[in-house]
Amino acid sequence: MAAELIRASLLSFSAPPAEGVAEAVQHTEDGVLAMRDGRIEFAASSAAFVAQGGPLDACEDLRPGIALPGFIDAHVHFPQVDIIGSFGTQLLDWLERYAFPAETAFADADFAAAQAERFMDLCFAHGTTSALVFTTVHAAATEALFRAALGRGARLIAGKVHADRNVPKELADSADAVAGCARLIERWHGAGRLSYAVTPRFAIASSPAQLSAAGALLQRYPEVLLHTHLSENAAEIALTRKLFPAARDYVDVYDCHGLVGERSVFAHGVHLTERELERLAERGATVVFCPSSNLFLGSGLLDVAKLQRHGVRLAVGSDVGAGTSLSMLKTLADGYRVGQLQGTSWHPLDAFHAITLGNAQALALGDRIGRLAPGYEADVVVLNARRNPALSRRLERVDTLQERLFAYMMLGDERDIERTYVGGRLAWRQAGAN
Repeated sequence: MAAELIRASLLSFSAPPAEGVAEAVQHTEDGVLAMRDGRIEFAASSAAFVAQGGPLDACEDLRPGIALPGFIDAHVHFPQVDIIGSFGTQLLDWLERYAFPAETAFADADFAAAQAERFMDLCFAHGTTSALVFTTVHAAATEALFRAALGRGARLIAGKVHADRNVPKELADSADAVAGCARLIERWHGAGRLSYAVTPRFAIASSPAQLSAAGALLQRYPEVLLHTHLSENAAEIALTRKLFPAARDYVDVYDCHGLVGERSVFAHGVHLTERELERLAERGATVVFCPSSNLFLGSGLLDVAKLQRHGVRLAVGSDVGAGTSLSMLKTLADGYRVGQLQGTSWHPLDAFHAITLGNAQALALGDRIGRLAPGYEADVVVLNARRNPALSRRLERVDTLQERLFAYMMLGDERDIERTYVGGRLAWRQAGAN
């Protein structure tokens, strides 16, 4: 198979920039990226490409575009895309008024299949090549998403949602339904580039029996992830305390049922206590920062610096539909604003590391995706600001990589996604692009 060759500015990371690791930031202003058989074959300067005999004239020239590893969304709800921007009060009311009715529609298998195809297309159009995805309680909807991702060769993690109380009856299942997900795991985990996540909705939607069933499933299949919500909203936390009076706190609810470990991914974590932070760090669990959603629903401001001081692993997610865009660039912009309100500034290098290698590592995929390096899976996004007048003008006045990335971070959106490659194949091309 012939290599796909593109010429652009290349940016990738081998470690968090703040750690001071030599060559943690790998940037080449004039680089060549070669992709073959779904993997990256070469990623270095154009001069190095020519020196090893590479035909520079065979490269598609996408300069002044920036090629990065495809963006990774560590928490997103595929059935909620159509309710982005729905007016409401806060989390629990918003779920009742918008999210639950939207998810009920996914009982229709044909509708779910069409929405799954659309969701994948939207991800690619926004530069997202991999995601950890909430589906619905319907097994058919989950399988529809897996089929859509498999057909595109995408790396995606998802799982059937579980809830057996405090949800509409149309969105409820049982502890037995959790055990029944063994069939889904055996069918889909490891198919193509797919992975499974055991997915209880959140503590107040699951009985102790159902959470125990989820823990048993994780013991049976230790290679899958746990994906749920944690400590997002004050009213949610209060109800969790009422429903689980014996638990020390919200984290303990999950911990007592075997759901807190290195492969556990908890969205939000806005109001965690010192004890909870210490336990999450001790167990190696991940908290997903969802700034757009937290601002939109008024859930609160996650103190990222505090989590980092405790050694809690962090990831970043759009949380659509409570988040207001699938764009990870817009998500970063909201994350910067959250930090500013707390007296910290999110460095753009750290931010772009977070939505590439950082998220890959948080999802136990850091050896496969998240870098532009030989042997890694060839998921790539190319940014170009030519369709974004405000960003284009700002870029005319920047001198450093840091300033350039910060401009993309604060002013960028889906207009700036020039190309998206998934497994080395072109999955999205901006209209009018060469």
